[in-house]
Amino acid sequence: MKLGAFIAAHARTWPDKVAVRCGAETITFRQLDEAGDRLAGALARLGLVHGDRVALFVPSSIAFVVGFAAAVKGGFVCVPVSHRLTADEVSVILDDCRPRVILLDGDTRETLRAAASSAPGVISVAAGGASDGELDLDALIASGAPGPRAPLPVEVDDCMICYTSGTTGRPKGAIITHANVAVLNGFVQRVQLGLTPDDVLLATTSIGLRTGFARLGNMLGIGCSLVVMPKFEVTAAAALIEEHGITVLSLVPTVARMMLPEIERAPERFASVRVLLATGEAFPLAVKERLVKALPRLRIFSYFGMTEAGVVTCLFPEEQFTHPASLGRPIPGVEVRLTRDDGTECATGEVGEMWARTGRPGTLITMRGYFNRPEADAETIVDGWLRTGDLARFDADGHLYVVDRKKDMVLSGGMNIYSKEVEQVLLAHPAVSDAAVIGVPDEVYGEAVAAYLELAPGAGVTPDEIVAHCRRHLAGYKKPKYVRVVDELPRNSSGKTLKYRLREEFTL
Repeated sequence: MKLGAFIAAHARTWPDKVAVRCGAETITFRQLDEAGDRLAGALARLGLVHGDRVALFVPSSIAFVVGFAAAVKGGFVCVPVSHRLTADEVSVILDDCRPRVILLDGDTRETLRAAASSAPGVISVAAGGASDGELDLDALIASGAPGPRAPLPVEVDDCMICYTSGTTGRPKGAIITHANVAVLNGFVQRVQLGLTPDDVLLATTSIGLRTGFARLGNMLGIGCSLVVMPKFEVTAAAALIEEHGITVLSLVPTVARMMLPEIERAPERFASVRVLLATGEAFPLAVKERLVKALPRLRIFSYFGMTEAGVVTCLFPEEQFTHPASLGRPIPGVEVRLTRDDGTECATGEVGEMWARTGRPGTLITMRGYFNRPEADAETIVDGWLRTGDLARFDADGHLYVVDRKKDMVLSGGMNIYSKEVEQVLLAHPAVSDAAVIGVPDEVYGEAVAAYLELAPGAGVTPDEIVAHCRRHLAGYKKPKYVRVVDELPRNSSGKTLKYRLREEFTL
């Protein structure tokens, strides 16, 4: 199952249909198929062979999509690198994956040069005009021979190396296969979401990150048209939805909160949207309620997923308000078990570590493994089961609830305190915009709860008021001992809070 064959099939069926639109640029399926073939051939002529890595260090753009198409057609392995990373962070990824080619542009050139020591001998290909020592992307495409590439080996092929967010430290490269992308984004989501080739999708987040790439995967697997935003901005997003008749919208909570005032002000501009994918971190119930009130025909789907496991569960539209705290039930074909520390299976209602399995790793939804990390593979994948590191429980009717990350659980005086539970209570306070809870050393209880808060614009609150709020909603031992207000929580390029940074910086 090769993604290049999907692109070729769409080019035969809908040659003049827009595959991707980004700003003023568009590319049809025929143009994408031809550009992918030509660029793959040109890269092979430069010496790249099956399995070589091609790093895509560009923002969301047509260049990113063409670079990806060339990689899957040529049998190369794509490595998306967020353009928001610093030179040090880029160096870590390049040191690990050792790409043969890096696609860059004017926005990333200087960062790449600062990280260049991590990529000796790499071939630099520039979109939007080449500088010294670089090859020009358009010229390279033009130099490639037209026509389809030679068939790739029949075996399972690595498609991408997606680096985990590094919320606990150094990121690891999860190997995603062609089959992983095709099965999840081309088949499972087509059935569950009711997507068709007539749908028009909007990616509000970077297509180099998991949430945005899923929409690119829908385009590849189903033949939908995809509209990509080079940079998110509320009024621009509203204009794109209205102009292009967007039918499927994928939003993380931060973007949803930013868009809500515009949606409520002029809901008619969003009338074409029929499916909302509520993705990323926990999606606030109040935001969902306001969205459905403004757009009554909107069907909201929530997925729980991770880079390594793909999608594990789905909460369907009719369950959004009957089971608002749930992740939903495991999707068909995905096995989920909750285990105790000794490996035995938990009873209903009991909290345990979530393990997920979808056949042999790499063949369906679960990643094949980590790049050059056999020790991490052995720790994470056990008899095909992927240990997610999430602590969860099942209710009696099979709905799954995550209570915390295993490494984020606070053990205080012999009592388990789930940071996510405390964070949800903190977020219910009107002055709090965002919150992160960590465990910190305590001489008496071993660990104590520390809460870091971002406040809403213009809001003010004292630590005592926060503790009193928590005491009203939580057992006494769960309330924060320390409350710190910060201008901004430390986050990675995908917006996830870096709790290890908070632990490193914490002082009494």
